[in-house]
Amino acid sequence: MKAAIYTPGNAPKYDDFAEPVAQNEDQLLVTVKAAAVKNLDKGVVSGRHYSSDTNAQPKVAGFDGVGELADGTRVYGFGITGMIAEKALIDKNKMVKLPADLDYVTAAALPNAVMGAGAAISYRAVLKQNEVVLINGATGVTGMVAVQIAKHYGAKKVIVTGRNQESLNKLLHLGADEIVSLKQDDEEILKQLKEIHSSTPIDVVIDYLWGHPAELILTALQGKGGITHSARFVTVGAMAGDKIQLSSGTLRSSDIQISGSGLGSVPADDMRRLFTEMVPEMFQLAADGRLKIETVTAELKDIETSWDKEIPSGKRLVIVI
Repeated sequence: MKAAIYTPGNAPKYDDFAEPVAQNEDQLLVTVKAAAVKNLDKGVVSGRHYSSDTNAQPKVAGFDGVGELADGTRVYGFGITGMIAEKALIDKNKMVKLPADLDYVTAAALPNAVMGAGAAISYRAVLKQNEVVLINGATGVTGMVAVQIAKHYGAKKVIVTGRNQESLNKLLHLGADEIVSLKQDDEEILKQLKEIHSSTPIDVVIDYLWGHPAELILTALQGKGGITHSARFVTVGAMAGDKIQLSSGTLRSSDIQISGSGLGSVPADDMRRLFTEMVPEMFQLAADGRLKIETVTAELKDIETSWDKEIPSGKRLVIVI
């Protein structure tokens, strides 16, 4: 079969690879139709992600994808083998049937964003009806999905941050209520955040940036010795840097709970609910036109030129097979 083959630290190449063979009843062979290229995939291939396999043996890229089982059933699956390939093995316990009117490209693009947004919002932050949500770094694909999911789950107000003004304006049409541009000076950002927090206290922060923007938000939430509003800060990504400086005084002066959402931090029961409840629900919302995601497509044979291609902000690259 043809596949996107890589060794750690090297971009994938289009070449032949042995077709996988199921080893037990929990493994299902799927004919892959489409697979998204995500930051997770790129991090694993480059060797920079904490889940990367440093074994030098050639591997097939791609964590997940969509395709057809032997009986023609259309499914999304979590790959046991790499899924940017003509064939792959998926875990039958991490498989979701696709709605009849949901196209393969949208179905391939959506799940990673749902997991990066929905798990953080529902399982880690445990968003309640009518709470105020700040999404830090909302101009990326997952951030844009997070805005829509937060509103779907009952957020009263959604504030978004980012640097791309065009994308920030687009978020207003997806459900965001207020914009904080990160292209402003730190003083202006802090002033705006503090004013927002004073008038409509922030209950939940979903953070895709970490780094300096996270420092500014935590500073804005800091108290001055009196009773403070409780806030749950959930970090999902680190696009602005993997480390921050955090004063002990910030945590001692305010009721801030900091946690993460990612591979390893979501409990097993919640991971099962992702596949049995959340992803199917979001697929249906997308099929009904109530959850939107923008994509750019490329063919498998063009993986070498498309892998590092610059994709417009807020769009997901999907490899069509």
